[in-house]
Amino acid sequence: MENQNPETEQQKRLRASRRAVIKLGTGIVTGSDGHFNVAQLEPVAQGIARLKKDGRQIVLVSSGAVGLGRGRLGLHRDRLNDMVMRQACAAVGQSLLMHEYEKLFRAHGVDIAQVLLTEGDFVDRTRYSNLRETMEALLKLGVLPIVNENDTVSTAELDYLNIRAGERIFSDNDRLAALVMSHIEADALVLLTDVDGLMQLGPSGAIDPDAKVIPLVEEITPELKALALGPSEGGRGGMLTKLEAAEIAMQAGGVAVITNGTKPDALEKTFDGAPAGTVFLSKTRMAGKRRWIAYAAGVRGRVIVNAGAREALTEGKASLLASGVTGVEGEFDAAEVVSIVDAEGLEFARGISDYSRGDAQGMIGNGSHTRNEAGERGNKRATVLVKRDNIVLLDRK
Repeated sequence: MENQNPETEQQKRLRASRRAVIKLGTGIVTGSDGHFNVAQLEPVAQGIARLKKDGRQIVLVSSGAVGLGRGRLGLHRDRLNDMVMRQACAAVGQSLLMHEYEKLFRAHGVDIAQVLLTEGDFVDRTRYSNLRETMEALLKLGVLPIVNENDTVSTAELDYLNIRAGERIFSDNDRLAALVMSHIEADALVLLTDVDGLMQLGPSGAIDPDAKVIPLVEEITPELKALALGPSEGGRGGMLTKLEAAEIAMQAGGVAVITNGTKPDALEKTFDGAPAGTVFLSKTRMAGKRRWIAYAAGVRGRVIVNAGAREALTEGKASLLASGVTGVEGEFDAAEVVSIVDAEGLEFARGISDYSRGDAQGMIGNGSHTRNEAGERGNKRATVLVKRDNIVLLDRK
């Protein structure tokens, strides 16, 4: 007899996933009192242990260090508005977090490892490669890497890397989890939160408590982003950051799920392909280096181009020639990522520059030249500032 309920694509992908990144939000890790929520996390630990026993490789990205530190120090939540105080709470809470996870997972025979990341681990290509090797080694050893941002040093590194707040690579653990998922070529990203998923709008045009969860998303549109909720009380990320994380996962060719981690069977249902939250299913996949340019690399400067160059890049899939550049901003070296903007300042692409800011500026002012092996300037000709293979067009809908 013919199967009346054929397996859907999302069910097939989730059941077949061999490597997954699971992210726990602050509302799952800590209670309202700022303490580690053992009762809520026990089913999560059981679920991860079962997944590993089934032969899957799991990476856990966990929030909660700042909240635990605040709870231990007895500070009011308003004190976390101060960056230095957040860093102090993170320093206190990180050891508390890992101690609790060690006890929790030891009971299930799961070895854990702490992996603290900063912006530089993604910006610098050498550190980016080293991170991949470390994660691969841990997974091959059967260890559960527990990842978090190193809040105690990340701000200082941002200053060193000359990255402004609005240009941060990850400003919350949702995006960090997605970047890790993309980097290790995982099949799935599961964001465990305290809501059931992305909710439909109610009749009033606002989020309705009786509204249904959107079960499947195949494209993240501006209209979908309009459904995003504001930030939750304890964490830094709201629904919008989860949509951005899901978008990165989709570009990596994976499947993402936003589901309610307060439900004991959330992980089991997710990887069994049963209805659980909102599933984001990709149709296309962006190559690894291009994902790094678009999402992980730090943007060091801006290259302003004329209308002809913009059209050549967006319509003709051309390289960026120095003759199409009208100006450069910021300080960058050769082989660093720059933002490519039009005359109105709208960023429409990013790419790896073949030249430093000084050399690029010289080409604009003195015409475009090539250089021979001795470094001497040659005849004028069309010099490529950014090769086509190193350019990623950005969707700015």
